[in-house]
Amino acid sequence: MRVLDPAQIATNDIYKLMIGIIVPRPIAFVSSVDAVGVRNLAPFSYFTACSSNPPVVCFCTTVRAGAQPHKDTLRNIESTGDFVVNIVSEEIAAQMNMCSADVPPEVDEFALSGLTPIASDLVKAPRVAESKVQMECRLHQIVRVSEKPGGGILVLGEVLRFHVLESLFDDPNGGYKIDPDKLLAVGRMGGPTYTRTRDRFNMQRPK
Repeated sequence: MRVLDPAQIATNDIYKLMIGIIVPRPIAFVSSVDAVGVRNLAPFSYFTACSSNPPVVCFCTTVRAGAQPHKDTLRNIESTGDFVVNIVSEEIAAQMNMCSADVPPEVDEFALSGLTPIASDLVKAPRVAESKVQMECRLHQIVRVSEKPGGGILVLGEVLRFHVLESLFDDPNGGYKIDPDKLLAVGRMGGPTYTRTRDRFNMQRPK
């Protein structure tokens, strides 16, 4: 077993190590707008749920070196106080990947990727029409873990609306169980590798 001291490893190498170990990671495809209404769409693979009462999701954006350390998504959310998390399925994986490119703030990633913006019910940020699940979020809290290059800024949002494709529900009693074979979610591995969710197995939680 190799023992590694983070203090002795370059930041870029720590990043490679962590994204190779912490897998698979779901993807938050975050849509937002800036103060003048320019749309932004970007994927984040540091993403999870962190509360169900109230429903809160969180994603993490990374501080970059250079003149623009913060991504447009973070600046937009700080400005408007809201965003939408769109779930990435296999059908829109290629378009999601296009939105991972570093482009100037004035570039609309909806236009870049060919995805369709649709109005949200309660927030300014648009939803991705092609996404099977969209969550309208109001900013709950921003946690600045580190402002160093490679540092993380955690964004927590309370879900105000869930938009779920009707065909995803798999419960004859009208419940809320989602069929993973219809959702076809995509996850992130290390490097350029992604994963599907088709290979699954069950284990009952011990009582």
